[in-house]
Amino acid sequence: MQRKNSILLKLLKNKQVLVGSVIVLLFVIIALFAPLLAPHDPLYTNVRVRLQPPCSVHPLGTDDLGRDMLSRIMFGARVSLFVGLSATAIGGAAGVMYGIIAGYYGGRLDSLMGRLVDILLAFPGILLAIAIITIFEPGTRSVIIALSIFAVPSFARISRGSTLNVKKLEYIDAVKAVGARDLRIMVLHILPNILSPLVVQAAIFVANAIMITATLSFLGVGVQPPTPEWGTMLASGREFMARAPHLTLYPGLMIFIIVVAINMVGDGLRNALAPKD
Repeated sequence: MQRKNSILLKLLKNKQVLVGSVIVLLFVIIALFAPLLAPHDPLYTNVRVRLQPPCSVHPLGTDDLGRDMLSRIMFGARVSLFVGLSATAIGGAAGVMYGIIAGYYGGRLDSLMGRLVDILLAFPGILLAIAIITIFEPGTRSVIIALSIFAVPSFARISRGSTLNVKKLEYIDAVKAVGARDLRIMVLHILPNILSPLVVQAAIFVANAIMITATLSFLGVGVQPPTPEWGTMLASGREFMARAPHLTLYPGLMIFIIVVAINMVGDGLRNALAPKD
């Protein structure tokens, strides 16, 4: 309890964490309530007002099809956060259990599972995601699957290393001595004690997932039009940069802000959860 209070106190005193948390919370609220907050239908086209600069009716202007940019930005936050959080949850859960099993049993199983992780880590993230997406149809679901697979190695390595340290502790031997099964030991006694680095990794990966999602969509293999997503908005607006710079300015700014904010929270968590010397 004392350690939890100490961690909370560190987070509350860290201005970087507070600012990042407020920004992330704002984006989450926008994503959740986008249907209520958006002034227009993000898919409604009106070519008569295409490429209109910011005005009272369209505060962030309109795109090349006359769609309201503010509404598309808001719904884009929903898509980006949904993909980032979903991929982190699915891939993180799989990677954590993978790493715990490898670290707990060790031996040949650990060696074999480690080689599989090394194979995945040998591929750059974007190339691995593109390779996975080519197996499926481009779209939101394919991006989530690709990012989930990409998340497994990093979570697996962290959980494996932490498990190797925790399983040596005396209380684990005591739990084994009273006849607890392996699954119970891994879930109830090892997992809670290795959560700190995993929480930090989860925060960092959400930011990376949002970046990769935007990159894949920009390349045309991610979220597909007309779904409002920041990467696709950047791709469709690049040919109008001279005439209507707002088409690329605002989506790019949103990606920058949310990624920086999440990384601010992640850095603060890393400092607060770091073990004391």
